[in-house]
Amino acid sequence: MDDSRETSFEPSTGDGPPLSEPPEKRAAAVRTAFEGLLQIRRLTRAGHPDPEGVPAEWELHRPVRAVALALEAAGIPASATGPSGERTAAGYRVCAGEAPGSVRVEWAGPPGSGAAHDEEEALGRCLTVLRAAGWTPLLYRGPKRRRFLEVEPPAGTGRARGR
Repeated sequence: MDDSRETSFEPSTGDGPPLSEPPEKRAAAVRTAFEGLLQIRRLTRAGHPDPEGVPAEWELHRPVRAVALALEAAGIPASATGPSGERTAAGYRVCAGEAPGSVRVEWAGPPGSGAAHDEEEALGRCLTVLRAAGWTPLLYRGPKRRRFLEVEPPAGTGRARGR
């Protein structure tokens, strides 16, 4: 019987339960997944001057997953939720953005965690990581003056929206 479904890797988006696997095992899985993503980039963007610096077509079809993987691979902590959906840890939260193909990155945490206070610096780190990974992150201030990133594919991929 094929157990690949049970062992498939999913990057943390910050909307699930706290990770239960040992940190060393998770770090190895993240490293392997990110190295695989870079290999896909090298193979599919071979004609580009910096093939590892441009999202592959695979990523453009799964932007939430690709952005979450880039953040997790950079060692940025993900938020987490409890059984009732309440936040149990401060960290990034990645979800689909308003425009097709875009991703929203927030810094979320439980009440009293200091997430709102830390969001400017934390999202700045996320912005740096995502820019280095070839994405176009833009920092915005939304309702209640909370900051968030709107992340888009780079211009020229056919998926970035005009501003």
